[in-house]
Amino acid sequence: MKKAALTTAILALMASGSAAAITVYQDDTSELKIGGRAEGRFNISDNNKSASDSAFDDKSRARLNIVGKSQINDSLYGFGKYEAQFDTDSKIENRYAFAGIGTNFGEFSYGKQDSAQVMLTDVTDTMATFGADAADIVAGNKDKRANNFLYSGEFGGFDIQANYLANDEKDSDSYGIAAMYGFDFGLDLGLGYVGQTDGDDDDSQINFAAQYSIADFTLGGYYALGSVADEDVNAFEISALYKLNKWTFVAVYNYNDVDTAAKQAITGLDEVDNFAIEAVYKFNGNLRTYAGYKFEQVDSLDDQIQAGIRYDF
Repeated sequence: MKKAALTTAILALMASGSAAAITVYQDDTSELKIGGRAEGRFNISDNNKSASDSAFDDKSRARLNIVGKSQINDSLYGFGKYEAQFDTDSKIENRYAFAGIGTNFGEFSYGKQDSAQVMLTDVTDTMATFGADAADIVAGNKDKRANNFLYSGEFGGFDIQANYLANDEKDSDSYGIAAMYGFDFGLDLGLGYVGQTDGDDDDSQINFAAQYSIADFTLGGYYALGSVADEDVNAFEISALYKLNKWTFVAVYNYNDVDTAAKQAITGLDEVDNFAIEAVYKFNGNLRTYAGYKFEQVDSLDDQIQAGIRYDF
């Protein structure tokens, strides 16, 4: 991940959701933006079949996000973000809802937001259709975590994030820290750790991430070593991305070693072993279309096709 994309959380949240977001209010100290997307998409796979369902599954959705920032003084500002997702079954999901303050020492926020590890998992989460299947061994590693206290800062070229998840249930809190450093020649290296309590078990996950970009080609790698209910789990993801004019071509491989029924029962994880390819065509800053194919290597799963068209506003 480029250092420019890893600065501080406020820059990321102001740019996230849609490059076409409009500023609906702005004065000398405050700014409010609204954006989102409408996305018609579908999936075709025998995984979707049942006694009453065919292989075709509609996955269309829309998103709306509101982002605000207010400068309080030269060394203090406030910010907040809300994002909702709507699907064709009339379901509404609150994806993000958080607010915080920014200082000369970094940013502090609370609400439903990403864990500190997401800046590492983003290295291989590069597809519009598939991917990012193996990264999360423990729940505290995931994005969009509720009750999440997050700190973000930059020191001497290192982007650092730390978070604490205060779960509503007893003995189920989680904490994590992650750091990434970007070199001038296109290489980014990251390291992270997550620890969490799950009843009587102390689960954990260590993450390693690397990304190298040269011209229009980007290669990313992610490795995780975790322990769930005293069971060791290894996982890795690889991503290769190439941009050619208005086209983007992506290939990813996802794997974990949860390959026995006993290990799946102990950890609560599913086996992951797949390879996916995708092509995206971007007409302009608002409209894009894409198609992807996932080659499943797990015996109980079938291959998948997914395609869609997306309009950002």
